Amino acid sequence: MTTAQLDKMRLELRRGVLVLAVLASLKQAHYGYSLRKQLQEGGIDIDEGTLYPLIRRLAEQGLLDSEWRQGEGRERRYYQLSQLGAELLTQLTDEWQQLNAALGSLLGSATEENS
Repeated sequence: MTTAQLDKMRLELRRGVLVLAVLASLKQAHYGYSLRKQLQEGGIDIDEGTLYPLIRRLAEQGLLDSEWRQGEGRERRYYQLSQLGAELLTQLTDEWQQLNAALGSLLGSATEENS
């Protein structure tokens, strides 16, 4: 497998996970840079060109509330889960846990077969 193929597969794998990570991180209000920093500290590296369009899309879908706040000498747009976003996060978390358990079982079986 080439590096380009691997990169493409990694991107596909990460795409859905990023939505879940952003929703989970926005249980508390963040502006874009502080959200990116929190995700990075949690081990999820996301570039601005991916994060900001994702935040805007989630807000347009009614999953995030936003407001402008004065902070550190300038206004910043802060985002936080809306009620709808919190409900979706609960549902997606349940789905993630079920998929993760099933995948863990499958990957464990594959590892045992290859041993």
